[in-house]
Amino acid sequence: MPTRNDDALWAGLFKISPDSSQTLQAQIRQAIVSAILDRQIAPSMPLPSCRVLAEKLGVARGTVVLAFQQLVDQGFLIARERRGHFVNPEVLAAPPPAPLKEARPAAQVDWKARRQVAASDMPDAPKNENWMQAAYPFVYGQFDPALFPTAEWRECNRMALAVLEIRNWAADMVDRDDPLLIEQIQARLLPRRGIFANPDEIIITLGAQHALYMLATLLMRRGARVAMENPGFADARSIFRLAGADILPVPVDGDGLDVAGVPPESDFVFVTPSHHCPSMVPLSRARREALLARAERNDWIVIEDDYDSQLAEETPQEALKGLDHTGRVIYVGSMSKTLAPGLRLGYIVAPAELVAELRALRRFMLRHPPANNQRAVALFLSLGHHDALVRRLSAAFEERRRELLAAVRRHMPGWQAADVPGGISVWLKGPAGTDTTALARHARARGVLVEPGARFFDGPERPSPFMRLGISSIALQHIEPGIRELAAVAERRSQAA
Repeated sequence: MPTRNDDALWAGLFKISPDSSQTLQAQIRQAIVSAILDRQIAPSMPLPSCRVLAEKLGVARGTVVLAFQQLVDQGFLIARERRGHFVNPEVLAAPPPAPLKEARPAAQVDWKARRQVAASDMPDAPKNENWMQAAYPFVYGQFDPALFPTAEWRECNRMALAVLEIRNWAADMVDRDDPLLIEQIQARLLPRRGIFANPDEIIITLGAQHALYMLATLLMRRGARVAMENPGFADARSIFRLAGADILPVPVDGDGLDVAGVPPESDFVFVTPSHHCPSMVPLSRARREALLARAERNDWIVIEDDYDSQLAEETPQEALKGLDHTGRVIYVGSMSKTLAPGLRLGYIVAPAELVAELRALRRFMLRHPPANNQRAVALFLSLGHHDALVRRLSAAFEERRRELLAAVRRHMPGWQAADVPGGISVWLKGPAGTDTTALARHARARGVLVEPGARFFDGPERPSPFMRLGISSIALQHIEPGIRELAAVAERRSQAA
């Protein structure tokens, strides 16, 4: 055990870093708590005085005083007059955790044979864990820390942590949602898409994919036929297949989903009409009307994924849900593309009867999304922060999109780039014979992160000449040099072929 004057051992216990995301006070508390729980400090041994520890760590004495006081309040330390701070013996009354036994081989159980769904067999999502360290992150669905409204988000979280607010959200809400968030979605988000819904027609989800999973679980029997855009949203296709559905691929052209190509025997149609995933083309007005007419005639249920709907456009089209007068369009929205993907907050708009069933299903899955997050987002919307953020993001993304298109024309003349206003990505098609999976692998070695297009297609077509370039997380000044690097990699691979 360390003694009061054992400088080396105390220095080993208290390691803090000014570069940490935690405050100095929090780091000191964490170090002391860890040392106590690991039984590295005996109850009979006083900790260094606040003055001495402050000098050792190179921090203000007040920082250490506050850290010690909070640990006293929490019961980890006790203060003895004129003797200093000691570990509270009651903390150490419980026996230390037993050492882990050597793991036994798990070969006795064949878990693969026992599983009822083949989730791990579905196509993987792109893995870009360290995308912030990349020089040119053309990754999709991530955020730009420079554009994130840190001060406004902190303000809303502080407000949500007020005593009266905590009383509003800390109780178990069972199957309900924050009424203020429902009200803000109803009043601020949906009308701009031409949707007018009652509160009992809206349910909060942990993102759009959670919404799709619940809809598939609730509505799709084994063998249900789901018509989908091809190429299309790969994870939605996997979710429906996990539910036992059969996927009916439907081609996409410059006007979006080929509505005439949807098989009449379909039970569901999944569509991304505002910006087709991944080509970004919008579904034309004529095809929207045709889809709704055929859905009514053939008794289809239409699932509309409006994943980036909150970004402002000069002439936005009304959502399918806004045009629907039969109640057969289920609308799925998300705030991941505007506020932050890590927040995992989405919503479904559907007839009240269906929403009631979704609430019953959600209760068995997770009861309700975290209520503190719901209240913070509700406050963010109500104070106008989201509207201001949408304006800022939309302007920044449009400038980046234009810069990317110009860079592709300049450095990759053999490539076709879809010039579609709005959205957070650009869809590229390379020359015949291009393998974008291999290209992406070699580009990563040069610090360029791109997404190969093969995963969006339903079928064994390989290699694919398509790829998607995200613009939400890359700074404007890095786009042109990033495309230049990508072009150099593509040129070398073309010469080597």
